[in-house]
Amino acid sequence: MAVDTAEKTRVLSESVALNPLDPKDLIHTFGLIGVWAILFAETGLLVGFFFPGDSLLFLAGVAASPVADAIFGDGTRLSLAGLLIGGPICAILGAQLGHWLGARYGRRMFDRPNSRLFKREYVEKAEYYFQKFGPAKAVVLARFIPIVRTFLNPVAGVLGMPARQFLIWNIVGAVLWVDGILLIGYLLADQIYQAIGDKIDRYILPVVAVIIVLSVLPIFFEFLRDRRARKRGEAAAVVAAASAAGAVEAVRDAIEGDDHHQHGR
Repeated sequence: MAVDTAEKTRVLSESVALNPLDPKDLIHTFGLIGVWAILFAETGLLVGFFFPGDSLLFLAGVAASPVADAIFGDGTRLSLAGLLIGGPICAILGAQLGHWLGARYGRRMFDRPNSRLFKREYVEKAEYYFQKFGPAKAVVLARFIPIVRTFLNPVAGVLGMPARQFLIWNIVGAVLWVDGILLIGYLLADQIYQAIGDKIDRYILPVVAVIIVLSVLPIFFEFLRDRRARKRGEAAAVVAAASAAGAVEAVRDAIEGDDHHQHGR
């Protein structure tokens, strides 16, 4: 009886000590179903934006590798097939729910004062990306930007993006984001274990930083491409304006010359 009580106390203390922002704790406690649930919540529910989506996916990929038990502890290894198939499905369903909520409830979803969790700037940033890149690119690229990937989905619904069009690019973005980061973690797991053993806790922040940098790269390249296109457009506009001004000047000179000729006659 004393042993059972001690074991129950230990399990309860571990549950209370769970840090919902620590991806290793989440994987170790909830396993595959927990990863699915967090992907759904982060992309479909406004309250889920604080979950560590990128680092969770990376560590889930590591947890699906042959060295998972050595890094996370016995019985921790996750199903790679379950992650690669179930992960994108949950992310797609979550985002589609967010779009439906935005289309259904509109601006009322965001009519709330700033708080510790909700900030108006989150919505404004999502709207900025939507207007900047257009609906298709915004839905795909937003997957790689924390917070924006949560708020852009209802914003797309509010701004009237058709559900079918949203679904197509939602699928593309979810597969690229979820499976891409999962496979990076899976393929690098052995090298990580060889380098740091089971001390992955010490290196979680640098790993997350690298993931965030890699996640932002598509946005950076898109900004560069847009800037170059804008500069080319401005240059073409200047040339066109100069050509038009030259043409007007030539026509005016021709008219004045004709007037002088008529006056002479």
